[in-house]
Amino acid sequence: MRRPPVVVITGASSGIGRALALHYAAAGATLGLMARRETLLLELVAPLRAAGAAAVSCHPLDVTDADDLRAAAGEFIARFGAPDIVIASAGVSVGTLTEHGEDLAAIRRVLDVNVFGMAATFAPFIDAMRRAGCGRLVGVASVAGIRGLPGAEAYSASKAAAIAYLESLRLEMRGSGVRVVTLCPGYIETPMTAVNPYRMPFLLPADEAARRFARVIARGSSYAVVPWPMGIVAKCLRLLPNALYDRLFARAPRKPRGLAV
Repeated sequence: MRRPPVVVITGASSGIGRALALHYAAAGATLGLMARRETLLLELVAPLRAAGAAAVSCHPLDVTDADDLRAAAGEFIARFGAPDIVIASAGVSVGTLTEHGEDLAAIRRVLDVNVFGMAATFAPFIDAMRRAGCGRLVGVASVAGIRGLPGAEAYSASKAAAIAYLESLRLEMRGSGVRVVTLCPGYIETPMTAVNPYRMPFLLPADEAARRFARVIARGSSYAVVPWPMGIVAKCLRLLPNALYDRLFARAPRKPRGLAV
């Protein structure tokens, strides 16, 4: 009988990260949870223990602070050993328009969290996982990284960068026993999508999305779009000539502008 996994999750206080924490808790996992909002993070401990988590270790931090991540990872590894799964789920999304100079701060924040934060999450765990010769490094990207969306320069760019970064990392980890998994969610019911003022096709509840993500992670798939119909849509959009894509999407609804926090 296989032992329950040891899982580290960033962005664990809400959205996809929270749903994944609850899913793995029900499997008896040992959890290392990292998130910026300390109160929400600590409020999650009791539900996770009630769900069946073997242990819950909380680390309030911002994923753009590599020093804090390194310290938290060292503490976690000292207590529980190398994790079986590290999920970089922390992310921010906000509508941005480059023509507005005040949006530059939001653009920087989105790129810092969604790209640098992912690399900073994995960095302190890789040596221990290499020595163990197994495990999963899981990056949560998005179908928004497959083609640029209007009003989402920062978010689409960050997720495109995440997809490319994860592909490079996958090549670097080849032969180590550590698999790199790129998850590209479509629309998931989370606080991030709750502000979208438009219809969201194939919208999935967060708990169902977590179940599907966990199956992809267990298989060690290199890349997956969840739900799969969104993957077909994304592939079709990728094949559209620019002129046709521009005509179809130039006036598409947009996420509200604001500061990404």
